[in-house]
Amino acid sequence: MIPTVSSSQTQILRWIIDLYVPGGFDADVTYSRGLFYRDGIPAPRLRFDIAPQVEGVVEADCRALPLERRSLGSLIVDLPFIHHPGKESRIGQRFSGFRSQAELRECYADTLLEMWRVLTPGGVLVWKMQDCVESGRQNWTHCHVWMWAMRSGWIVEDLFVQVSGRVMIGHNHARQFHARKMHSFWWVLRKPAERRSFTTRERTA
Repeated sequence: MIPTVSSSQTQILRWIIDLYVPGGFDADVTYSRGLFYRDGIPAPRLRFDIAPQVEGVVEADCRALPLERRSLGSLIVDLPFIHHPGKESRIGQRFSGFRSQAELRECYADTLLEMWRVLTPGGVLVWKMQDCVESGRQNWTHCHVWMWAMRSGWIVEDLFVQVSGRVMIGHNHARQFHARKMHSFWWVLRKPAERRSFTTRERTA
């Protein structure tokens, strides 16, 4: 039995592959250093990143990939989830960030559109993301993506929750106003297959 919750990123990836992409991912459009593939997860044949850090990765913005329309059957995305991470932030040192939550949401929405463009009908998008609290305000990123996906016609296949044993505390947080985030989300979305013409018999069956 495959559940929806795990503390292991590798385990969640294996579950998703078993259920939805048995051939593995065609592309990782935010490859970074390829840490998803350290523990036996097969690396995708196409690897993109806006600032490549390892060999074999093509420099490309995930909102404008150098790919033909409907050319991929599956892909995976893992964008930064915070803005203004700060020089003292370990996450900020490892990943890029956004100048504002508005810019973050715009990037996420544009990425969803580009994923639709490059996926074939029936193709699968797997997207890791995390909500956050910034300036005392909750930012429900996974809810925004769900809303955009539903409005634009994606089939929402599944949602996995990865629980972390580490409490994320900002470098400048002296007082707590909200519960600390200790989990991230993995959306599994499918681009619907094209509608086909039905015969009279099929329509009335």
